[in-house]
Amino acid sequence: MTFELPIRVYWEDTDAGGIVFYANYLRFFERARTEWLRAHGIGQQALREQTGGIFVVSETAVKYHRPARLDDELLVTARLLESGRASLTIRQEAWRKTAAAPELLCEGTIRIGWVAAASMKPERIPSTILEVLT
Repeated sequence: MTFELPIRVYWEDTDAGGIVFYANYLRFFERARTEWLRAHGIGQQALREQTGGIFVVSETAVKYHRPARLDDELLVTARLLESGRASLTIRQEAWRKTAAAPELLCEGTIRIGWVAAASMKPERIPSTILEVLT
């Protein structure tokens, strides 16, 4: 199942030409992953407090197709591709809403790993979390 998060492009997201700065797509992806977890009943602060662990980004691969611009309405998605004992791979896309049909602007895969918050050492993802997400 694909999670969708609407996002509006603001001045702070753009460069001097009014085009979304390339690194901001990673910020949009981060917001969508956070809301995807929340939609599954997983708040990241509560997760840290209850388990002592957190998700961290360990790998990204991003392909840019078209630029987003100031005031564009975007739809940013998150979908679980694969799950392992200590990491998840998430497929993400940013689409521009248009009257005709949505336009794919950016796509990527993000790998997030589970670590102990205190030591930042990798650990297994708690089974209760995997059950909810897979």
